[in-house]
Amino acid sequence: MGKAEQIRALENGKGIQFLLNCAYTILGNPIYVIDINYNLLAYTTAPIDDHNWNELIATGSFGPKTLEVLANEGLIESITNAARTVTLRNEKLKYAKMAGHFFNRDNIEVGIAMMTECNVPFDAQSAAAFEMLADKITDEIRTYDYFTMLAMTFHENKINLLLDGAVTNPLLYNPQAQVLYNGFDDYLYVAVVHVEKNDILDSVHRNRLEYYKSMLKAMFPLFKYSVYADHIVILMSSINKKYGVTPFLNMNADLFERNGFCVGISESFESIYELRIYYDQAVAALPNGIRN
Repeated sequence: MGKAEQIRALENGKGIQFLLNCAYTILGNPIYVIDINYNLLAYTTAPIDDHNWNELIATGSFGPKTLEVLANEGLIESITNAARTVTLRNEKLKYAKMAGHFFNRDNIEVGIAMMTECNVPFDAQSAAAFEMLADKITDEIRTYDYFTMLAMTFHENKINLLLDGAVTNPLLYNPQAQVLYNGFDDYLYVAVVHVEKNDILDSVHRNRLEYYKSMLKAMFPLFKYSVYADHIVILMSSINKKYGVTPFLNMNADLFERNGFCVGISESFESIYELRIYYDQAVAALPNGIRN
């Protein structure tokens, strides 16, 4: 039985660590799994002289300096742009790496498996088997709520980072920005929803915004959402033809009015890194909408 067939025969339902332990026996090289926030989830025996691996095992993640080096070398981008798996060879890496994506039940990428070529040379068999391992991990986590919630909170965290101007190295941020782009196409819009606060406590008002955000998300699942400052932020795309900007307002005017919402929508833009500019534009549109 070939290596890929051995991986395919592994039983699901015993966790990612079980799959990695078995894959290590079959493939002969160490493997780790991280989520899309670079948090370590599981790993096998590690090479003792790989600085990046040792940092990950010791701290549970990669530090900013390590991520910046990997980003500047184009390694993170190579992983991001790979359809399923990719082999990485670079002078900044002591060993070649093989990386593969895995996905949650909503088919959203939520993590990466990485194998290091320190014991057994990579070949066509190991590549096919590693691709099968990534698929097995995807099958394993379909019932895991952790990965469903991770994707939901990921959007909000990254939208808020962009709005805060905290992204200083687009090369480093590109892989995560790609998750925001998933399901979108062409140009983007940002909408801000204003809910009257009156004299309500800040904490209570925040809870109301979270509630209304969840309501809108249930009604318009193709958009991506955040609560930022005193607004609900909605990231929309031109691919959502059913919910184009004008129809979105016209079809739901009664919904907005009954709930006391005012909505400001920006002009279209293409780069996710311009989000703050168009968020400010949408906020500036609110007073006119409120007056009318």
